[in-house]
Amino acid sequence: MERLIVSPYDPRWPEQYAKEHVRIAHALGATARRIEHHGSTAVPGMAAKPVIDIQISVGALQTMERFRIPLEELGYIHVPHEDDVFCPFFHRPRAWPHAYHVHVVAFGGDEEARTLAFRDYLRDHADVALEYATLKSNLASQFSAGEFASRQAYADAKSEFINRITQLARACDYPRLD
Repeated sequence: MERLIVSPYDPRWPEQYAKEHVRIAHALGATARRIEHHGSTAVPGMAAKPVIDIQISVGALQTMERFRIPLEELGYIHVPHEDDVFCPFFHRPRAWPHAYHVHVVAFGGDEEARTLAFRDYLRDHADVALEYATLKSNLASQFSAGEFASRQAYADAKSEFINRITQLARACDYPRLD
């Protein structure tokens, strides 16, 4: 069984995000109200799975075709899930390992703020980022990279930490958006 890998920080991650940001912004145009690099690869110096997480904020999540079709034209695969109601998920390429994950959220909504608050708090608090990186490294060896259910279980295992830090971040007026 191929285990999940948490890699040391790669200074190329911001550049990879920037290139993909341009592609997505061009494809979605005004549909994308905000495009943000989030997740562990967006925190300088932090160890992470080498997958670039991108959050796209749109005016409305329904109808999905307004963003699903352009994303599919860029090679993204939509993964139907119960979370589609508040955060449709896409990945590229089709097979694991994925290079990019895209999470679509409502502009100005709670999911948008929650995700960015967590990212911004980790960027500002290196000790908490290190604690999170250690948790991820410890958990990664317990889960399979090749199975969606196992990758989801890995994500679920991090939820308590993420929720605790997100609540703290929101109480401290994160996210810090321009």
